Amino acid sequence: MSSSTLLTDTASAGGAVPHPLWRMSIERYHRMIQAGVLTADDQVELLEGLLVAKMNKSPRHCAAGRLVRLALEAAIPAGWFVDTQDPITLADSEPEPDVSVANVNRIDLLDRHPGGDEVAMVVEIADTSLAKDRDAKRRIYAAAGIPVYWIVNLVDRCVEVYWSPVDQAGYVRRETYGKGDVVPVMLEGQEVGRIAVAALLPG
Repeated sequence: MSSSTLLTDTASAGGAVPHPLWRMSIERYHRMIQAGVLTADDQVELLEGLLVAKMNKSPRHCAAGRLVRLALEAAIPAGWFVDTQDPITLADSEPEPDVSVANVNRIDLLDRHPGGDEVAMVVEIADTSLAKDRDAKRRIYAAAGIPVYWIVNLVDRCVEVYWSPVDQAGYVRRETYGKGDVVPVMLEGQEVGRIAVAALLPG
């Protein structure tokens, strides 16, 4: 059975971000990428103005990412597209969610990444990253106004669904779906499909 929770103990905007390296703006971050100072081999992302080390992905994490992408591609209507591990450009962050769903013409993304207002939902696969996904990532996605945030929780074998973002305070509501449940796929406030939680969990 799923459980619904009204979140009242949200993290503050000044909460700690794991593994900070140094502080910089989005513009400087982009210049470093364009100049080749940062490359795809550098396992970092910009979170709340801090260059942060990305955690390594286990085979189980990668398998779950593939399951989520395939399930969402089958569930979402025409006009939307699913991205995997690609950046989203926000005010002071450029996270690279495991999966995201956006409604934007791909031609418009030849020289930029999607913005927060073009992304309807993001998904993070969480095993060793669970604390970071529940704290910093949840705060960042809520501050950007991204309507729906899923954590596919491989530790507890469930899907945590967050919605109703409130600035940097986080999301107002959370619902947790267990392995025997079916999670609704919501885009722009409308249910467009349903996915069995078991179909998102490897093994």
